[in-house]
Amino acid sequence: MRFPTRSVLSGVVAVMVLAAGTAGCTIKNSGASSGGQAPAAARSGGGAQLVDGSKTRVALVPGGAHPYFQPWKAAGATARKTYRLGAVTYDETAEWDQQKQNNLLSTLAARGYNAFGVFGVSPTDINTTFQDLKSSGFAVASLGSCPAGSRDEADFCLSTDVELAAYKATKTAIDAMGGHGTLVHLTGNNVDANTQLRIKGVKRAVKESGDKVKLLQTITDIDTDLGTAQKAVSDLMAAKGNQVQGIVATAYNPAVAAADAVRSSGSHAKVIAIDDDAKILSGIRQGTVTATVVQNPVGQAEIGTWALALLQTKQCTVRTPGVAVDSGSFVVDKANVSGYDKARQAKTAQLKKQFADEILSCG
Repeated sequence: MRFPTRSVLSGVVAVMVLAAGTAGCTIKNSGASSGGQAPAAARSGGGAQLVDGSKTRVALVPGGAHPYFQPWKAAGATARKTYRLGAVTYDETAEWDQQKQNNLLSTLAARGYNAFGVFGVSPTDINTTFQDLKSSGFAVASLGSCPAGSRDEADFCLSTDVELAAYKATKTAIDAMGGHGTLVHLTGNNVDANTQLRIKGVKRAVKESGDKVKLLQTITDIDTDLGTAQKAVSDLMAAKGNQVQGIVATAYNPAVAAADAVRSSGSHAKVIAIDDDAKILSGIRQGTVTATVVQNPVGQAEIGTWALALLQTKQCTVRTPGVAVDSGSFVVDKANVSGYDKARQAKTAQLKKQFADEILSCG
């Protein structure tokens, strides 16, 4: 079953308009004007000002359950209050299945949501979903992942430049290894476009070493759950642990598994992880994890929600539809582990200015 086409969704749009109008009348915040205007400080973002977002109802929809997306919940709730939007919800399917995600999006549209920030399950199929949403009059952002290929049917994509993040991680690993040795790359679903970009970033950094570093193995499809990652890393260390000087993990569960394995085995391998799980940060402080590359899911949800509101209210348009914007990635090591979030907050503020000055055109 395909995502509902324009004709099927025409009735949904009517429901959405009624529900959004009701929300605009009933949702108020302390100090709000009767029209639902946000304070000037909240409305401003360079040249872009959200005048009245009270009829905007944003749905943040990841591809499925995963720890990476949890910050979207709080960031979306904060954005709703800051910009006085009609509603912001976070919803996900139990399984990573594109059709189930499409069904969820249709349900949310029927419930009155009119702007969508989506991490598509299928990078090759998600553009069809975006086209259907756009044809029904909804503002759409591709958050956390851009579609495969050079075309994006969403209004914009706000995501980590995953190739660059993987490159940074590998360069950090090579430096920690003293510029030479053997490393392993642990990552996610092999058919995921993001995984292929991460593999490309790792290989680029290895190639720049001038044959001083050997990529022993790239292990894919181990980010399904922590148990799968733990087994893969355990098997790796048992079979080839004495050959490994560096481990680059560019997916969440493999990163946690690698940190645990190195700590418990007493291995001297330099682990470069991804994201800021408590175990990883603890490992950095203890010295069992060399560094991690953190992403900016809060910025994706916060700036994505704000930009979607500007688009849905027709106050702004996107200068180049489908434009991809890097939400940022940051190397965290023992020297900056206590204050790294300041850099992420600064990047989020910079993103808002970038959208206002370069990405959006506002009348």
